[in-house]
Amino acid sequence: MARLRFVQGPVAAPQTSGLNNTVRTVRAVYETDPEIIKAMLPKPLVAAARPEIFLQFAHVAMHVTPETTMEIGALTLGVMCDYEGTPGGYVFHMAMEGESVVTSGRERFGEPKKVAETTFEKNGDHVRATCTRHGITYFEVEGTLGADNGTPEPFEEYFYCYKGLPSITTPGEFDGDVYLTRLNWKRNYNLSRAFDGQIRFHESAYDPLVDVPIRRIVSMDYVEGATNTSGQILRTVPGDYIAPFWVGRNDAPLNPGIDVALAGAKAA
Repeated sequence: MARLRFVQGPVAAPQTSGLNNTVRTVRAVYETDPEIIKAMLPKPLVAAARPEIFLQFAHVAMHVTPETTMEIGALTLGVMCDYEGTPGGYVFHMAMEGESVVTSGRERFGEPKKVAETTFEKNGDHVRATCTRHGITYFEVEGTLGADNGTPEPFEEYFYCYKGLPSITTPGEFDGDVYLTRLNWKRNYNLSRAFDGQIRFHESAYDPLVDVPIRRIVSMDYVEGATNTSGQILRTVPGDYIAPFWVGRNDAPLNPGIDVALAGAKAA
């Protein structure tokens, strides 16, 4: 008898939609220019009242089965927004270790994941993490743990993505429907401490986070605990809602981007 593993065999245990993880995470919210927010938020999402970006670097232990745990580093950035009364973040950048977690997230949920190299170091109260692609360390966060915030109550937060298949024949169009999806992340943190640190973006034509500048840090914390991730399709959307933003999913070092006029002193 021959074995063929290009076809799914019997599954020993029921597969669930969620994934249980334990995490060590630096979470931050920062203000950027409102004109940047307006230019990079696709319809039908509506910008939040304040021009804020959610940023998270997580060291994640993914408990795939009772016997198998996969450890990765993951960087996520999202534009704070709202969809039909549910606040969340439009995910415009995700980078993490591991081809399997990248491809599954892109294909299943529409997450804009890219394969990256990451580091995470925690020595006493000092934490440093980096994200590197194409030999460029374009993200760093470093700082010191501060006061205990107390044990937070469990909560759920939401992030929005778009799922589609780019057209075989026509650039900028899609084959079939494009879906607006929502990631549902349930958090159960058992540790939360203030984090006194710095976030640094470095120039990369592949991952231009420097184009979404940090004007003011609103909050920054370090947390540890468990998270359960799942998602759902919300609706179909016209392909032209997301087409101009699709470039962020790919490595496009020759993309010139667009010019955004900034108001007031920030433009100086």
